[in-house]
Amino acid sequence: MTITKIVITGGPCAGKTTGMSWIQNHLSRFGYTVLFVPETATELIGGGVAPWTCGTNLDYQKCQLKLQQTKEELFEQAAKTMNKDKIIIVCDRGFMDNKAYMTDEEFIAASAYIGKDPVELRDSYDAVFHLVTAAKGAEEFYTQANNEARYETVEEAAALDDKYIAAWTGHQHLRIIDNSTDFEGKLKRLINEIILFLGEPDPIEIERKYLIEYPDLKALEADPLCRKVDIVQTYLKTEDDHEYRIRKRGENGHYVYYETWKSKDGGLKRLQRERRMTESRYNELLEQADPNFHTLEKTRYYFTYERQYFEIDIYPFWDDKAIVELELSSEDQKVIFPPNLKLIREVTGEEEYKNHYLARNDTKTV
Repeated sequence: MTITKIVITGGPCAGKTTGMSWIQNHLSRFGYTVLFVPETATELIGGGVAPWTCGTNLDYQKCQLKLQQTKEELFEQAAKTMNKDKIIIVCDRGFMDNKAYMTDEEFIAASAYIGKDPVELRDSYDAVFHLVTAAKGAEEFYTQANNEARYETVEEAAALDDKYIAAWTGHQHLRIIDNSTDFEGKLKRLINEIILFLGEPDPIEIERKYLIEYPDLKALEADPLCRKVDIVQTYLKTEDDHEYRIRKRGENGHYVYYETWKSKDGGLKRLQRERRMTESRYNELLEQADPNFHTLEKTRYYFTYERQYFEIDIYPFWDDKAIVELELSSEDQKVIFPPNLKLIREVTGEEEYKNHYLARNDTKTV
């Protein structure tokens, strides 16, 4: 059994409700049993529990996070009892959407109230798909009429959309679907992104990689749409030419753990399978570390630019350059490069700039 949990998020009037119907219809064709976790805020506000009816905003947010947690745990519990090969749990918004309505201190307090830290909450989902509000690029279609919990003006909706993106930035599989096409085209792009992530029929990763001059880290960390994540990556012994690695990623001492299998690189495309695991499993697998490789540590900065999701990798052995990576939806997708980064050249497919090569004991990182 494979159980995948994703989030559909976005600004007000972005098309989430219709998107859910499309997800049901299309993923069923690929043999998925699709389970939907309804939006918690709409349920609570519709029932009279709201930030303006509770004692404080934090009081309300604790209630919402607790109900969100309970619902998701119940859906996962139910999924494990189903005699199905492939199950996908689709959450209409997730934990991090609440962060758009709180200060950092409030969100930390609300997370602690349900026994979690912000990193655990963000990375408890396998992928996040953000639909951009109609208030950004399709203003004529923005309405408050189809959701009693929606009260934002066009300007407020656009600003809130940015807050949602900022809250989810740092997740390793965040995709942004804008209003550059008509609404049907927008939903088709959503479905294509989900199918690409699920790896139907094969889990293919399409990636481009660039070498840049060492960036201004203070400027990155001051950007509200940028998130810093620490990554520790270890390569394990394999009996073939495939790449098998484990990694921990997180912030401020809080980590989530993954194991990943990758095939040989074939240009932009390569097969990849990944799954989360427990800390104890991670520690067990460390004993299988390949002695030909050292543990690779790096700091990754995630940020969005022109609705693209960039990753900057900073390595401790370089002080003059860094790597920028970008996952694509198709091989011919146009890349709009951020002007604040000084591009040296594209290095997609070049062996000496792959993590697997940089982690080799005989590699000279100069």
